[in-house]
Amino acid sequence: MKFRPCIDLHQGKVKQIVGETLNTENRPVVENFVSEHDSAYYAELFRQDRLTGGHVIMLGGGNEEAAVRALQAYPGGLQIGGGITADNATSYLEKGASHVIVTSYIFRDGRLDMDRLRALVAEVGKDKLVIDLSCKMKDGRWYVVTNQWTQFSDFELTPDSLRELERYCDEYLIHAVDVEGKRTGILEPLVQLLAECVTIPTTYAGGARSLEDLSRFRELGQGKLDITIGSALDIFGGRLSYRDVIDHWSKL
Repeated sequence: MKFRPCIDLHQGKVKQIVGETLNTENRPVVENFVSEHDSAYYAELFRQDRLTGGHVIMLGGGNEEAAVRALQAYPGGLQIGGGITADNATSYLEKGASHVIVTSYIFRDGRLDMDRLRALVAEVGKDKLVIDLSCKMKDGRWYVVTNQWTQFSDFELTPDSLRELERYCDEYLIHAVDVEGKRTGILEPLVQLLAECVTIPTTYAGGARSLEDLSRFRELGQGKLDITIGSALDIFGGRLSYRDVIDHWSKL
């Protein structure tokens, strides 16, 4: 279990937003935080603290320049996602990303597109690919949602489906959509499901807000899962001390 940092980019700036508001009509995006620092500042911070496996997420267009600055500030230390396809994935690896993260590109019309997934694996290799399974609960089950978290797919997170998909990627990134950016606590049933099912490195994102949450996450995740924290951290406008989180991890 380890702490994975994150850099979320929206309109070229480092922000923390409530993810499910990103594509709502007639309502503004809910921003928890807009940083005065650029992406390279955070990448350098994470490099100095020797945090690995963090992710840079481009939320919509206009973020590529800021994303590349982060990758160049910490070569090989960050993954990148948001608009990744078989056509552009290699270019991001060449610019310093350790992995590319994909979600909507391989889910079309509510279904997993195996042709696209295989094409991406052929392009960058299984060992450079992270699959983002952002998910929400429906009828008591967890399903992947795509297209900026607006569309349910028919892909259910089950032991069989997760282990089958592991054949095509190096890691999973799991966003708990219902709590992402809300600082309301981790979704314990989802954490338990992941701990029971996955056998590859898996990062959970969503709701963590305190050191108590991290301890509970470690317990429920059986030490198998990693976690990222965004809006709750003081470096992103929250109350949870980034330095306390680093110190917490050093004692585990």
